[in-house]
Amino acid sequence: MKCPNCNSKDIGKIGSHQYYCWGCFIELTVNGEKMSVYQVEEDGTLSSLDDLFFEDEMPQIHAN
Repeated sequence: MKCPNCNSKDIGKIGSHQYYCWGCFIELTVNGEKMSVYQVEEDGTLSSLDDLFFEDEMPQIHAN
């Protein structure tokens, strides 16, 4: 597995479907074919970065 942010292979497993990139310090969650990416905040909470990495999967909104 490669990190979608920095392409590092230095990924550690931290849970049954959770991984941590030691190259850029983000957390990855894999559920089947879907991957979610999170930034770990100073207080330990997670902020989703999916909108930065998976924009092509997001529904498109068009103005009329």
